Amino acid sequence: MAMESTKNESYFVFMNYDPEYERLRADRTKKGAYELDLYLSKKHDELLASTLEPGSYKKTLSLVIVDGFSVEITEDQANELRSANGVRIVEKNQELA
Repeated sequence: MAMESTKNESYFVFMNYDPEYERLRADRTKKGAYELDLYLSKKHDELLASTLEPGSYKKTLSLVIVDGFSVEITEDQANELRSANGVRIVEKNQELA
C-alpha cells in the first residue's frame, strides 16, 4: 500500500466559498472573464506552492465554472490538501469505462 501513495494520479480540488470569486464571476464582460481566470490561476498556484513540495505536483487546469482545479499528485499529497485552508473537497478523478 505504501508504494501506491508515491504514484501521481489526477485529483480535482474544490475550494470553499470565496466572495471575490463570486464578484468576478458575476462580471460578464471580456475583461471580467480575464480577471477571473487570472485570479483563480494565481489563487490555485499559491495554494499548491504553500502546501506541497515544489516540483512534486503538476496542476493541469483551473476551472472557472466552479472554484477548483485539477492536479496530478500522490494520495498523501491529496490528504495534505484536504486539510489546507480554503479547500472544501479533494476527489480522485475517476476514469469512466
